[in-house]
Amino acid sequence: MPLHNQGMNQLDALKQFTTVVADTGDFRQIEAYQPTDATTNPSLILKAVQKAEYQSLLRDTVAQFRGRALDEITDRLLVRFGCEILSIIPGRVSTEVDARLSFDTQATVTRAERIIELYQAQNIHIDRVLIKIAATWEGIQAAAVLERKGIHTNLTLLFSFCQAVACGQARVQLISPFVGRIYDWHKKAAGAAWVEADNAGANDPGVKSVTQIFNYYKKFGVATEVMGASFRSVGQITALAGCDLLTISPELLAQLAHTTADLPCALSAQRAQALNLHHVAYDEPSFRFALNQDAMATEKLAEGIRAFSADAVKLDQLQLAA
Repeated sequence: MPLHNQGMNQLDALKQFTTVVADTGDFRQIEAYQPTDATTNPSLILKAVQKAEYQSLLRDTVAQFRGRALDEITDRLLVRFGCEILSIIPGRVSTEVDARLSFDTQATVTRAERIIELYQAQNIHIDRVLIKIAATWEGIQAAAVLERKGIHTNLTLLFSFCQAVACGQARVQLISPFVGRIYDWHKKAAGAAWVEADNAGANDPGVKSVTQIFNYYKKFGVATEVMGASFRSVGQITALAGCDLLTISPELLAQLAHTTADLPCALSAQRAQALNLHHVAYDEPSFRFALNQDAMATEKLAEGIRAFSADAVKLDQLQLAA
């Protein structure tokens, strides 16, 4: 049922039933849109530290901890950005574990614990930080360990239903299914046969994926929060209004803030309860097979890890040059 904005812009309307999260490492942009939470990743931090206004953060951190291991300096830089962001927002910040550890459960746990210790040293409460981890089998198992220790996690690079189910089984705090990258893959795969109008709104393949996950979680009482991510258009965002959280780039936040059209609530836990869905569970072999059977998810997960790893290397190089 539509929510009548009565002159309210779509960003403010969206905030009435979805937690809005800023997807950026540029904390000066965050202030303008007053989101509850914020997410970062290696690519966003890399982009930020190359801006003139943030280069001093990089130089100061490297100078202060020169001689320490490069991975420690990286974590200190990430936490420095996270603390700046937390001084602006009322909620949580997501800070990512190095994507090069995506297939090493123990190394991911160790790195996550250090990130949390660095935040705690800055008097940041553990509940204000989400450790972001790629949703590989190993990453999901690391998240399960961390959650049992009271360290909350955000499982990212999530493209498939089996990843979401496994995250729910691991009792992770939050997942970030990637709407735009799913859309990108299907559009590319379809080629000349792609008809944009037929794949918009609720029919967008990325929107359909998040909707399936949201409905499953609500139907079966999975406590894990669903945060749609990686948006290509305002239409993808509005088609998921009502999702637990949506993490949105500053550019799309600006578009929402300048639009006053009515915003219907597309997803609801109440409607999900009425659906006829089947409960499923995965162990490692069945998870790996299900992921393997999903060409899109297999390709986008691998591609995402490669891209984040490449940006982690570039961030290392910037630190060595600082």
